[in-house]
Amino acid sequence: MLDNLRMVLNVMFVTINTAMTAFTVSFFGLIKLILPISFVQKSCTRLANFTFWCWASLNLWMLNVNNNIEWQVEGGKDISTKQWYLMMSNHLSWADIVILSSILKDKMPMTKFFLKHELLYVPFVGLACWGLDMPFMRRHSREFLLRNPERRNDDFDAINKACTKFKLAPTTLVNFVEGTRANHDKLATAKTPYRHLLKPKTGGVAFALSAMGPILDGIVDVTLAYPENQISPFEDMLKGKMTKVVVRIKLHPMDENVNGNYFEDKAFKRRFHSWLNNAWKEKDAYLDTIYGVDMPREVETVDGPDAVYKQQEQ
Repeated sequence: MLDNLRMVLNVMFVTINTAMTAFTVSFFGLIKLILPISFVQKSCTRLANFTFWCWASLNLWMLNVNNNIEWQVEGGKDISTKQWYLMMSNHLSWADIVILSSILKDKMPMTKFFLKHELLYVPFVGLACWGLDMPFMRRHSREFLLRNPERRNDDFDAINKACTKFKLAPTTLVNFVEGTRANHDKLATAKTPYRHLLKPKTGGVAFALSAMGPILDGIVDVTLAYPENQISPFEDMLKGKMTKVVVRIKLHPMDENVNGNYFEDKAFKRRFHSWLNNAWKEKDAYLDTIYGVDMPREVETVDGPDAVYKQQEQ
């Protein structure tokens, strides 16, 4: 009974926090829309990002007040709030977005996410993400693209448009490389070579790098784990039962392994595949040291919008 009451109160807190953030960043977004002046654009972008920082700070306060969390954060000393990054992370739960935004808010620029276009119409969330210039992806099906080949570049154009705005202030664009939340059932049926991870969607990372490459200072590789809350981390977080969070941060330079034309240069494509798979293999070995055993078979059953663009490789 107490757990459910705590969950209701925490949901109300997050909703109010998100609503206030949404209205504030939307106000700055409208000013940018009305006054396309460089100084105004930069100022409003920074104010919107600060509002997002406040949202993440309040969420972190809520996490620590309602949970007795042991934070195990490794790395991150070589990243800066004044540079531009692409972050790639494994994906376990809805809790990931809250955790990443909260724990990294003072280490690097505020995180931005690839979003499904449908999220634009979700109350509060859509307004906030629009005001923060996050790219909304339409994720056209193969059948749709066969009927409408002229729409093939819709998502790439959306990212390019967002990147133009990202140049106004340091930014971290997040890509959940597996494309979906990993759990034991998916790991058992996905024919993945990894013990704790799904196969990375190589095309999705390459897609983001192609658009953002010129402004990036590095790739931040984050490994997330909830070793004592593997079954339902999001629900446990809201109920005050989260006990340990592991966040490992590793910075990759923008070298020959990630700089190239993935879609036209076959040699680079092979090199990039090898680089990403090696990164995932090393991440999986690290998770072995955290978990020690296989992930449990019971998983979160909460369904809802996945706030990540899943780039399908052709």
